[in-house]
Amino acid sequence: MVNLGSLLNLPHLEENLNRVEDALRGSVTSEDVFLTEVAGHLVQAGGKRLRPALAVAAAGTVQNDISDDVIQGGVSVELVHLGSLYHDDVMDEATIRRGVESVNARWGNLVAIVAGDFLLARASELAAALGTEVAQLLAATIGRLCEGQVSELRTAYDVARSEEAYLASIGGKTAALMAASARIGALAAGAARPVVDALTAFGQAFGMVFQMVDDVLDVVGTEASLGKPAGHDLVEGVYTLPTIRALAVPEAGGDLRAILGRPLGEPERDKARSIIASTEAVDATLGVARRWADKAADALGALGEAGAELAPLGHRLLDGVPV
Repeated sequence: MVNLGSLLNLPHLEENLNRVEDALRGSVTSEDVFLTEVAGHLVQAGGKRLRPALAVAAAGTVQNDISDDVIQGGVSVELVHLGSLYHDDVMDEATIRRGVESVNARWGNLVAIVAGDFLLARASELAAALGTEVAQLLAATIGRLCEGQVSELRTAYDVARSEEAYLASIGGKTAALMAASARIGALAAGAARPVVDALTAFGQAFGMVFQMVDDVLDVVGTEASLGKPAGHDLVEGVYTLPTIRALAVPEAGGDLRAILGRPLGEPERDKARSIIASTEAVDATLGVARRWADKAADALGALGEAGAELAPLGHRLLDGVPV
């Protein structure tokens, strides 16, 4: 799990994330007590609030005192993220999320879907209050999340999944919301257009790094460190870059291919993880991620000192991978 606060040395970041937390709890309140409980389930479970932190950090490049609009923008992107998790857990039949029972496991799929929709609706309401551009951006981002997810679903259990398909999928399902988070923070802070565009490009590239690190940790991490079962992607037939690279290794690809292509039990999952970890696939994936980290840093070059703290964030994230 990534703690952005430990990777950034920004003034008042923790204080502003506390403001996000308070606003987030208020945003999931409904007149229906049961819906409030369900919608607030993962909020109460906690989280690193990476996307609101990106919004706040982006705003901080142009604004010393973070405005309420920036906080609301951060809440809106976190609500989109949470809503997508509710829906993802239904599709994956997940039972654990952030170390607690998933919403679908506790209350059923129908309740989880409706609660996820409620969170997306609340996100859209907050975005609309920030102006037409932010509202359009958030709507388009939700569309990109759906496109990335569908792209992933279409290649489930496909051992011939290409790197291009993988990159396109994570560019939509993960990086798009990171880019939107940075852009909304910049817009809400009143940044000049070149600054807004630079921060957006940074967010997109950082999102690619983030997802690749997450995919590596699914291979080498533990349930305790991840807050969810390790090897989950392999079980669900989502073959990420470490798996794709391992399948291309002559000495290991055949054995791995013989296991994959279908749902896996625990022994097969652990064997597949072991095969992938025995190859150079993890290091190769981190090498690709480093190139995206370079792109993230380069995107902020024009901001000079204002972007100096954010620019190395992707590299700092990679430095923390336990491999």
